[in-house]
Amino acid sequence: MLQKTFLFLFLLFIALTFFCQKRYQKVFYKNRQIKEEGWLLNDQKIAFWKFYYANGNLEKEGHFMANLETNYWYFYDKDSSKKKEGHYKKGSKNNWWLFYDINGHINHKCQLKNNQKNGYCLIYENRKLIKASKYKKGKKIKEWTDFSLFRKENSLNDLK
Repeated sequence: MLQKTFLFLFLLFIALTFFCQKRYQKVFYKNRQIKEEGWLLNDQKIAFWKFYYANGNLEKEGHFMANLETNYWYFYDKDSSKKKEGHYKKGSKNNWWLFYDINGHINHKCQLKNNQKNGYCLIYENRKLIKASKYKKGKKIKEWTDFSLFRKENSLNDLK
């Protein structure tokens, strides 16, 4: 009886080890350029992944947990310039996101919650802050171009 129990547990361990292995996967375009690469566990994306355009340039990179984007991600244009970056939580954009202009400078940055603007958006032109807006659930509720008034009406702790 003890031998049968041991044999069963041993076979169960082997099966779990075989089917629950973390493995690195690479997927390619028809032109043989890499399309995506990263870690899988039980056919779900986990850990760090990179995605590429058909021309071979990096499109985006970040972490997954159970097939959902999580933590900090970076996005790039086809010419490799930075496009945007920000936080994900369980597959939804949350917290601060930065958006870049064609010169690689921050164009605007916004607080998001569940993929919607929710909090402040700061708009820049030529690296200079020109406007601030406040959103709630995707709808603009206030806008400022006078920053002394903006500071007076808002706590700077809200910008963290």
